[in-house]
Amino acid sequence: GRVKMSAEEILVCPVELGKNFCLYFDELECDALCKEKTLHRVLRNVNSQLLVVRPDLNVAAFEDVTDQEMQSGKGMHFSIHCYKTTTPLAGMPVAFSVQVEDKSYYMCCERECGEMIVRFKEGEVPKEIPGESNIIFFKRTFTSCCSRAFKFEYSMEEGMFLAFEEEGHLRKLILKKLPKDEVDETMKMSL
Repeated sequence: GRVKMSAEEILVCPVELGKNFCLYFDELECDALCKEKTLHRVLRNVNSQLLVVRPDLNVAAFEDVTDQEMQSGKGMHFSIHCYKTTTPLAGMPVAFSVQVEDKSYYMCCERECGEMIVRFKEGEVPKEIPGESNIIFFKRTFTSCCSRAFKFEYSMEEGMFLAFEEEGHLRKLILKKLPKDEVDETMKMSL
């Protein structure tokens, strides 16, 4: 069964990640990623909306969710798979998956018509990743003074981050290029 979470339990302590990060340099081959732990979280944007995945509609968007909807939790309780790595990177490597009905979907990025698109595909996240992967994002603190919020950079394209974009009444999950040294609130996520 799924554990129900209260808002207090959802904050992640960034110090914990810093520690785990520099310990594992000799065990694995170069650039290999090996799954170390899995966090169960909801993802919130700056408007406190929850990320909800709807595979049937091929869409993931931030929505206002009632407590009751959150209990049933369809498509909004994410597993964040943290990988340990042989190379110290610019953030902790993570992959995302989510349960909808009785199926598991993982988040990945694909190029379509010259644009990078965020997709959710049916399947499990691998325990080990030998090299580069389109499912890996680097988790970083949002700004140095805001350690409780994060941004997620796509591992295969520097400067591309998960963000949301207003599309009609939807706040759709997208990949967005961040110019150097800018702060973009649409990329700010709390776990």
